[in-house]
Amino acid sequence: MPKFPTKLQQKIDERIRNNALRVLPGLSDRIDFSSNDYLGFSKASSIFSEAGAILERTVSQSNGATGSRLISGNHKLYGKVEALLCDFHNIEASVVFNSGYDANIGLFSSVPQRGDVILYDEFIHASIRDGIQMSNARAYKFKHNDLENLEMLMGKNVDGVKEVYVVTESVFSMDGDAPDLKKMLEIVERSDARLIIDEAHALGVIGENGAGMSQYLGLESRVFARVVTFGKAMGCHGAAVLGSSELITYLLNFARSLIYTTALPPHSLATILASYGKLKSLGAGDSQLLKLLNNIAFFKSEVLHKGLKEHFIDSDSAIQCCVIPGNDKVKLIAAQLQEKGFGVKAILSPTVPAGEERLRFCLHSYNSTVEISEVLGLLATFVI
Repeated sequence: MPKFPTKLQQKIDERIRNNALRVLPGLSDRIDFSSNDYLGFSKASSIFSEAGAILERTVSQSNGATGSRLISGNHKLYGKVEALLCDFHNIEASVVFNSGYDANIGLFSSVPQRGDVILYDEFIHASIRDGIQMSNARAYKFKHNDLENLEMLMGKNVDGVKEVYVVTESVFSMDGDAPDLKKMLEIVERSDARLIIDEAHALGVIGENGAGMSQYLGLESRVFARVVTFGKAMGCHGAAVLGSSELITYLLNFARSLIYTTALPPHSLATILASYGKLKSLGAGDSQLLKLLNNIAFFKSEVLHKGLKEHFIDSDSAIQCCVIPGNDKVKLIAAQLQEKGFGVKAILSPTVPAGEERLRFCLHSYNSTVEISEVLGLLATFVI
């Protein structure tokens, strides 16, 4: 084998020195406090069976899509999924991408043009940052969920600019908190700017039917674009951009991560259909959604009861984060929790800023109150 490049080895060595080297974990049977499977859909036998039934009803035997959507891969299940998305999310048009990463890369690399401005929350998804870097627009970050800072940046950058795009998440993946979308939209509309919202961690969790934060607040018709992903609460794979018919036509013509990739296989689309069918049946009284909401409330009450509140970021979502500064310390505590059978993961710098390393607890409908109480009781022995 050729000698590995010195500069690349130095970057690996630096990660090792900072105790921040990423390695792929093995599967474990620990109590799940780390996956994004908030409703347990990824293991739902009813969804698995319904996906198979959909394939039998609608698709001839096929293991793959055979090409990109614009060549040979636009099989009939794509139309069914996109029609369902429009109906469920109360939107004019939608287009499915292979992943949330592909959706954000395609949207942000193609829509903002040279001379446009993008204002984005400093804690935005890495995929959005990467898409922004690929665009020709000027981009500026605003302080996390700080609307005053956003207004200040808009005042500096709106004059003479053709288009301004403001970008946020409805639930932030590393903090679990949410912006004030109503006030943000008011600020955006006053300047004739356009709001884009990533709903990855709100879909399936926020609102009576899990449609996400925008619909829960009744804002969907005023948002330029929404990104919904299916690999979290939906328990499957893929993503979609929701917006106007003009936006979707534009993406079909200019979003390279959609145009130049093999389409999803029929089974992936069938699973999305089955997962949405399950989600549509979830009402306020449904056991899975209600259990998740009850577990979130119980977790927060236990944090308070066990004297841990000062260590946790305030969140009403399924993501609850305990800040423990330092890669060494947070990794040690995560390992101790894992030794006791709890699947809690440490989030290290540089994924989060240095000094803001944390344990990230993802809550699910299938976690029990006993498990929640035990893991927080154990955590309290380490941090108090």
